[in-house]
Amino acid sequence: MSLRAPALALCLALCAGRAAADEALVDGIAAQVGPEIVLVSEVLELAGPIEAEARQQGASESDVAKLRADALEQLIERRLISKVAHDAHLEVGDSDVDNAIEGIAKDNGLSLDQLRASLTAHGVRWDEYRERIKAEIERQKVINAMVGAQITVDETELHAAYRELYAEQPQGGEEVHIKQILVLGGEGTPRDLPTACAAARDARARIAKGEPFEKIAQEVSAAAPQQGGDIGWLHVDTMAGWMADPLQHLEPGAVSPVIELPFGCTLFELVERKTYEPVTFEQAKPQLQQQVYQHKVMEKYHDWMEGLRKRTFISRRGYFAETGTGAKPAGLAQRARAEPAAAEEPAATP
Repeated sequence: MSLRAPALALCLALCAGRAAADEALVDGIAAQVGPEIVLVSEVLELAGPIEAEARQQGASESDVAKLRADALEQLIERRLISKVAHDAHLEVGDSDVDNAIEGIAKDNGLSLDQLRASLTAHGVRWDEYRERIKAEIERQKVINAMVGAQITVDETELHAAYRELYAEQPQGGEEVHIKQILVLGGEGTPRDLPTACAAARDARARIAKGEPFEKIAQEVSAAAPQQGGDIGWLHVDTMAGWMADPLQHLEPGAVSPVIELPFGCTLFELVERKTYEPVTFEQAKPQLQQQVYQHKVMEKYHDWMEGLRKRTFISRRGYFAETGTGAKPAGLAQRARAEPAAAEEPAATP
């Protein structure tokens, strides 16, 4: 099982600034996991990026409490995984982390210095990032050792997955590889529609003057900005009319006019056209093998983790005990004061 892809997902999903608490933070204990503790500050740091986005979208305090509770459960799982890794001699060394980070940078077309700069721009310290990558590698090693070795995939399962994924695939026609710039505007978006369309027209004008489509997409697009607006190959028969109609008149390398939509304005660059060839079972088999294997591994891992949780003393404290029972949580700083992060006698692990 690849360690790099989950680590990259972790990087993209979690690498943002520290959480800003809704009140002045006094650190405390969020949970006890066997002899280990999880601090309130750890929970806030992990939940911070998602919490900030949720608040911008009008999330209620109960929604935020749920996000923080979910973050705590992730940290509890990390503590459990670390204990298993230690007992099974599956610890992760510095060289493992170095290799994973080098791979992440390479996969994203970045040097290590550029990766560091990107993390710094998002408010993430290098040591924090390394710890997160280390935790994900450790988790993958434990999954492989405790669960993965027990999983087998037979041909019947692969054929069933092929039918599920490809039964309705087109048997011919044309597909196109496109890049898109989408500027959101209108009700429920950050700007009104005229402003969004003006930004889209400005983007097209910059492209016409020779600026790379990818660079501008990274700056302004809501569609695949990290990929420079590249949304991949699409079959023309699966496209909505507003997308298919302008594309049918474009030559490879050409850019469409700005298209006004109810939710914003968009434009496309046609990269390439080709005749669609249906995917055969043999062509899909390696990918299906991996997908079915991963699905079975995660199902078994879930059961294994639930058993591990039941065998371990886990106590959620204060604010997090209340959110776990559905009670209205008190202020986080207030609860932290009631649960100081002082040394205490660890509870025994059955």
